[in-house]
Amino acid sequence: MKIINLPVILRIQSNILLIETVSFLLCVIVAIIYNEPVLPFLFSAAVTISVSVLFFKISGNPEINNITLKDGYFSVGISWIIFSLFGSLPFILTGTLTNIIDAFFETASGVTTTGASVIRNVEILPKSILFWRSLTHWIGGLGIIVLVIIILPSFRVTNYTIFSMESSLKEKFHPRTKAIGFRLLFIYLGLTIAETILLWLGEMDLFESICHTFGTVATGGFSTRNASIGSFSGYSQYVIMVFMFLAGISFVVYYYLIKLNFRKVKNNEELWFYLGTSVVFGALAVSILAAKAGMPFTTAFREGFFQVISILTTTGYATADYLKWPSTGTILIFLLFFTGACTGSTTGNIKMARHLLVIKNVREIFKKVIHPNAVISIKLNDRILDWNLNISIISFIILYLFVFIISSVILSFSGLDLMTSVSAVASALGNIGPGFGSIGPSYNYADIEYHVKLFLSFLMIFGRLELITIIVLFTPTFWKR
Repeated sequence: MKIINLPVILRIQSNILLIETVSFLLCVIVAIIYNEPVLPFLFSAAVTISVSVLFFKISGNPEINNITLKDGYFSVGISWIIFSLFGSLPFILTGTLTNIIDAFFETASGVTTTGASVIRNVEILPKSILFWRSLTHWIGGLGIIVLVIIILPSFRVTNYTIFSMESSLKEKFHPRTKAIGFRLLFIYLGLTIAETILLWLGEMDLFESICHTFGTVATGGFSTRNASIGSFSGYSQYVIMVFMFLAGISFVVYYYLIKLNFRKVKNNEELWFYLGTSVVFGALAVSILAAKAGMPFTTAFREGFFQVISILTTTGYATADYLKWPSTGTILIFLLFFTGACTGSTTGNIKMARHLLVIKNVREIFKKVIHPNAVISIKLNDRILDWNLNISIISFIILYLFVFIISSVILSFSGLDLMTSVSAVASALGNIGPGFGSIGPSYNYADIEYHVKLFLSFLMIFGRLELITIIVLFTPTFWKR
């Protein structure tokens, strides 16, 4: 018996590289429109499609419908690395970035929807490169996995092993996989088109509207301006704020809305917990800015809620430098570095459902103290939570914090100050983007050592795949027959 089904894995990677090739060709169109060199993207497409065809040929005629959990873990884990490697080509070939590690960092940051950048001045970049940066967000947010799921059923895939591995799609559906893929893609496209139109109605041109929409609906954070969203009007800031919040809602909720199953939406506790958290933290930020920083209420409201929703949804867009806020406001933002929005959204981090279940567990512990003989069960969305699942959720949070602490210690030996080290790890692992210290919202990652950038690049992928998908690849059990 094979440990992993290599032909199946190669076929999946072939399809992912095919998607990336098409993405490069879209950038060729942008380059033609703005009279920019097309050869970097044509060459990138040629190299990528060549490897895609090679993988396709080598894979032969694999038994795609026999995908195992091991195949799923390995395929998903390696696909993000491969996509980031080939996605680095345009940055190198256009001379935007001259070092492969910088290019890999920028692409990994894009495709994992982190939004951390090593480019000092994005406003001088060619439009085609700006488009590619933003497009990596859109693809990584949901598009890549949905497109793969739509493609794979043509090979008679009857399960959604790969589908359920991807971090942004953990909450499971039960209809046919291909139907799910199309519905999710239509939802994603709907949000994309709606925000693009609304931004275009403001002061943004069509190009900037599309780029910022890609960064918003994918909760990514790449902007076409050095000052991020602070360069735009209050109208554009409010539009992006609303769509960041909408992008943080589980696609399961949108799925049920389309099916007119309002009872499921009403009973979704994570949705209301997410809404409550956004309102409470947003109100606290507004109060701090109005009372301690002396801002007018309207400015404090827009700036406070924008930054809270941006960090909560791990988008990372900025309208102001939160490092200049009063200390209580800065602490508030740092706490949000360990939140994340809803499970089943394009956001990263720990996610609301897990935080909600921790609160429920703590509450039940206190009940148990008062009533030692009581039989207590934990419910989520009116369903009793399986004890093993409950333990796995608690274990994930412990593992997340453990990885955060160990990685912070490792990074502190690189010469970075403690605040920068800690926030860089929290930002990469949570796919947030900006941090504190020398990587705050007014700065970037350009001056960080190359080995640190490479470490953070893999932390982004590690966090995007919610730890377990990568960790399992390094366990002896995985490689046993």
